[in-house]
Amino acid sequence: MEPTPPPIEVAHDFSFVGLFLQADPIVKGVMILLIVASIACWTIVFEKIVRLAAAKRQAKAFAALVRSGGSLDTGLKGISGHVVNAGLEAWRDQDQTETRAERRERIERAMRGALGTEVKRLRAGLSLLATSGSTAPFVGLFGTVWGIMNSFSSIARSQDTSLAVVAPGIAEALFATAIGLVVAIPAVMAYNKLTSDVGRVQSTFASGIGLLGNRLARDRTAQHRAAAE
Repeated sequence: MEPTPPPIEVAHDFSFVGLFLQADPIVKGVMILLIVASIACWTIVFEKIVRLAAAKRQAKAFAALVRSGGSLDTGLKGISGHVVNAGLEAWRDQDQTETRAERRERIERAMRGALGTEVKRLRAGLSLLATSGSTAPFVGLFGTVWGIMNSFSSIARSQDTSLAVVAPGIAEALFATAIGLVVAIPAVMAYNKLTSDVGRVQSTFASGIGLLGNRLARDRTAQHRAAAE
């Protein structure tokens, strides 16, 4: 009677795709969640890059307009247009009994309100980058812990402590952690950069609002009023 040949071990696929396809369902779910979060983060990053580029151009145009002291009826678009229109609307609604300081504060308050609304729109979505950056490593770590638990279970079932038994599960587990870091690191860097850019845009507009508010507060001639209407 011929001895039974030993079972043929199937080579484990250690490629990225192989690690994903052969992972435990829980670990695979963690990987899918992280990949979806990564796609969402990069979508927000590219959208914010485009919008902030336009906002920076508008901020420069607004600052140049305020410094030049030219006519405000220039058909500005975007954030500049909303801020200027809010200031002119407050300027037209003048009360003869108010002081210049009160008039200036009212005009600037209207412009700051319009700016705040636009800045909120620029910041929309950045919270997802912050959330992904802070939680993705821990989500990946959960997949790692789960994968290592499966590896120890394999040892208990097979009564074999060789590296060949535990290596596949550990590789899948560590791959989940790697995906978490790939999601988190760019998300944190993008959040810091985009938040800084939004702050600079807001600061540029805020400086211009102070100058424009002072100009509109003292400008009560009929000629300028007609130009603003």
